[in-house]
Amino acid sequence: MRNKRRTIKRKNEEPPYAIEKWGWRYHHIGIPSAKPKKGEYHLKPFGVHVCGFETSPFGIEWMRYDPDSPIEELIKKVPHIAFEVDDIDLELRKHRFKILTSPNSPGDGIKVAMIEHNGAPIELIEFKKKKR
Repeated sequence: MRNKRRTIKRKNEEPPYAIEKWGWRYHHIGIPSAKPKKGEYHLKPFGVHVCGFETSPFGIEWMRYDPDSPIEELIKKVPHIAFEVDDIDLELRKHRFKILTSPNSPGDGIKVAMIEHNGAPIELIEFKKKKR
């Protein structure tokens, strides 16, 4: 018997399944760009220049990749949407996504992973919450 994946159908007024059912929260959209942008800064270990996230009211982050960037080609070419999750490892185990980038920490208190869905990269991001 073939493994059937359930097709998710939603109405126009309903939020995406990842938000409604899984509790994921929109964080940003990353858009690859070939042209330098004012205010970009370089994340040398990833070979990427980024800008816009801090100032965009919509959470748009522009990303320009170095020719020798170690980032997966799909991520360099196709815009990605990022969702904040409470536990990346749990989400990856629950949903069995194709993983493009294994969980890693690009900065203090941040954990990220990239998955693929229907040819589009999706970023999962987890923040270590500070205890009060």
